[in-house]
Amino acid sequence: MTELQTATRETILAVDIGATTIKFGVVDAEGDLVAEVLRMATPYPCSPRRLVDFVTEQIALSGCSRVGVGFPGDLREGFVVEPGNLSRPKGFTSEIDPSLHADWKNTNLEQAFRTASRQDVRVVNDATLAALGCSEGTGNELVFTLGTGFGIALVDNGSLIKIRDVGGELFFEGKSYDRMLGEFARSQDEVRWNGLLHRAVDNFVNEFSADTVHLGGGNSRRVDLTQFSDSAYRIVVNVNDATLKGAIKLFDR
Repeated sequence: MTELQTATRETILAVDIGATTIKFGVVDAEGDLVAEVLRMATPYPCSPRRLVDFVTEQIALSGCSRVGVGFPGDLREGFVVEPGNLSRPKGFTSEIDPSLHADWKNTNLEQAFRTASRQDVRVVNDATLAALGCSEGTGNELVFTLGTGFGIALVDNGSLIKIRDVGGELFFEGKSYDRMLGEFARSQDEVRWNGLLHRAVDNFVNEFSADTVHLGGGNSRRVDLTQFSDSAYRIVVNVNDATLKGAIKLFDR
């Protein structure tokens, strides 16, 4: 794991926890990556303790004393409100396990990371971390995270605006945004996935009066941009690791 052993007093370990993969990258004071990003499969079944132990091992290897974490679920001041797909014992395609789901609810994840690592760890929703990493700071910007699931975040003239976590909301045919716009749906029918994504983006742009739309996450490269050619808003496709750049901003707040 030598690629993470590049810490200085100014660097921060950025951790992007996904339902399929966890990414680790060391960023400098400008948010630029200073080493190759390490990608590891998310461990399942993924209990709070297992996740904390798994990530804490990489924190120790990184040598960083500051850590910014993006979590794929709903959080309130470091506490887990909803764990997203992490309560599915075999990953995204399995059903939610009620016992595992209950273990996650109300877990003080930020404090658990701090206690286990003895470092300054700050945890936000993964869409929030993506917004901090992708936004340009001008106008009303919506940031969409396209990966195993589906997330959005809103930034108004550089200020992050708290909005609801939409991944679990019903979207189409009685199924959630996560189900209809996540990786499993894309792998089944990419043309249909693109059509539904266009519909969802238009709906949220209208709801939040966005000027710019940022697409991030592993599936951003699979978006058919021609369907947005007549849109009044601007589309920006971000590289997959742009989310990690947001970690530095967690320590400016």
